[in-house]
Amino acid sequence: MKSAQGMSRRTLFKLAGGGIVIFIGLEPSTVRAQDAGRLYPEDFNAYLVIRKNGRVTVFSGKIEMGQGVLTSQAQMVAEELDVELAAIDLVLGDTDQCPWDMGTFGSLTTRMFGPALRAAAAKARAALTRLAANKFAVPEESLVTKNGVISVRGEPGRHIGYGELSKGARIAQVVDEEAALRAASDFRVIGSSPLRLDALEKVTGAAKYAADIRRQGLLYARILRPPMHGATLLKLDTSNAEKVSGTMLVKQGGLIAVLNADPEAATAALAQVKADWSLPEQKVDPGNIFEHISKQATKQKIVTSKGDIADERAGVATLFEMTYQKGYVAHAPIEPHAAAAEVRDGKATIWASTQTPFPARDQIAEMLGMEPKNVRVITPFLGGGFGGKSANGQAAEAAQLARITGKPVQVAWSRAEEFFYDRFDPAAVVKIVSGTNRDGKIALWDYLVYAAGERGATPVYDIANVRVRSNGGTSYGSDSAGASVHPFAVGPWRAPGANMNVFATESQIDIMASAAGMDPLAFRLKNLTDPRMIRVLNAAALAFGWKDAATPSRRGFGLACSVDAGTYVATIAEVSINPATGQVKVLRVVCAQDMGIVVNPEGAKMQMEGGITMGLGYTLTEELQFHGGEILDRNFDTYAIPRFSGAPPIKAVLVKNDALAPQGGGEPAITTTGAVIANAVFDAIGVRMTQLPMTPKRILQALAAKNAKA
Repeated sequence: MKSAQGMSRRTLFKLAGGGIVIFIGLEPSTVRAQDAGRLYPEDFNAYLVIRKNGRVTVFSGKIEMGQGVLTSQAQMVAEELDVELAAIDLVLGDTDQCPWDMGTFGSLTTRMFGPALRAAAAKARAALTRLAANKFAVPEESLVTKNGVISVRGEPGRHIGYGELSKGARIAQVVDEEAALRAASDFRVIGSSPLRLDALEKVTGAAKYAADIRRQGLLYARILRPPMHGATLLKLDTSNAEKVSGTMLVKQGGLIAVLNADPEAATAALAQVKADWSLPEQKVDPGNIFEHISKQATKQKIVTSKGDIADERAGVATLFEMTYQKGYVAHAPIEPHAAAAEVRDGKATIWASTQTPFPARDQIAEMLGMEPKNVRVITPFLGGGFGGKSANGQAAEAAQLARITGKPVQVAWSRAEEFFYDRFDPAAVVKIVSGTNRDGKIALWDYLVYAAGERGATPVYDIANVRVRSNGGTSYGSDSAGASVHPFAVGPWRAPGANMNVFATESQIDIMASAAGMDPLAFRLKNLTDPRMIRVLNAAALAFGWKDAATPSRRGFGLACSVDAGTYVATIAEVSINPATGQVKVLRVVCAQDMGIVVNPEGAKMQMEGGITMGLGYTLTEELQFHGGEILDRNFDTYAIPRFSGAPPIKAVLVKNDALAPQGGGEPAITTTGAVIANAVFDAIGVRMTQLPMTPKRILQALAAKNAKA
């Protein structure tokens, strides 16, 4: 039997060494076609190796980029296998050792891979119990497991450890029956918050990232970059660069690089390269991008449609027509893209900061003309990703240079390269026509989003007449018009599309509540029947100390809610605004989430806090400056991400729901941040902000316009 990456049992045994190897559904029941006719499982469970010493090695295609899944995955295995958490070792994101995985994004690790991982551990426990039953010549039902030991019930002297069962032999057990997962009431590891397994490495500086990888004979590469996207090289002079001692020059296709064993010498050599470029006409900028997107994003998809929009539009008591906008946003992770690559003896090994090790492997294999089985991607820790480390350009560059030079090569992007080659969260436009009846019920919802995609676009409220349309494809890219929609690459950014859609939706809900003279919470509850959302809204209101008042109340309170990655979230914020400067100060935030069973409560709260803090960036300060394909922001001196000094107190509330399997936790809290701050700003000063980010300049302009009308 072979796994999806072509690894035979014999090969796996060699990698695993001594111990019991538990195979869990390695033969895929459903497959999908990939390029070159290769077949990969749609989804298959993880596998485990239980060593002679009782330690358990878990192989997962997921990666750790600060979100805490190294720990939460170990907790799930410890729970279902019934071993101590300290007995577990994890191998993450290694394409030679781990089961195939599409990548780590979309808050999918716990809610989608978690059930498979738990099932693998439960089946492993069943296989071990079967082995012990044979050894003790007793029925399996008479055995109990605890902390990696199996004993005969009522006979404590008859017991054996998981490791002892193997005695160093390579024994394969194939388990086909359904896994018997533990009930939430029996959890002892899931639901706890142990010290993160990567904590010591990270606080001491011992943790290794892709740029920390060193190989014998390593060359550092510096690559010639164009001044803007779409530029064409006309003339090249590398004569001075080649004079720098120890420098190797590569010119192949569009790749022009200087390499040196000394990174500073490589940088100096690149500075000596002279290049002339033909620059494209620069047609778009932040001033006209929204008009451009609205015209160019023409491919339309009907996301939701019910009732009669046209008929209802003529009959509603009050009609509201609004347009919302948001600029491009960079990922700006603390760790820029980096990779080291080595091509030797017909095999390539790449250490890369990537969220998608298996797609990276396939991409590099195709580029090098190699079989995927001969390409190995190893993923060290990532210093943040947020969707931006999915394209793997730096890994492809390192692999190509390693093959050309015959030496190990490191490509580590500078901060300027990180900004230039980022796949930005796209600029987007949303147009909404909504209507209410005289009793405060929403009767009409006609929603059109350009370029942000459909995630978060369908309202959770009870509305009889709804139409939701999406123009321009997903937020991962553009429609059939391709690059004409955006002047540079765009891609997934933490909760892609949902931030814009929830901003527009929840702002529109607040507008209708204010026009009806109703409290924002009361208005939402009046238009909801979903018990989960009602429960989450009430939990947030209770934790915040919400008091009913129609807006603008001058208190600076804002409310927003959404559903993302299976998680229900409600956020309430309090702000103050300096009328002289337009500066928004976020005083406090309360966020409540129903995310089903919570594997690691403190980890979940950290993700909520991190999402809200990051969300303050796209809400208040982050907006890419560009001129056509020229990226004007190249560092944090001009591109402002949230700072500790501006982070408000955040109270994270987990709404208990053990009847539901674990849902996504990395992204839901960020989706409400733009809307909750916009609504709080309106409550504070009576000005409705419809464009993100809400910079001081835009707030002052809105205040001036309001005063001019008064």
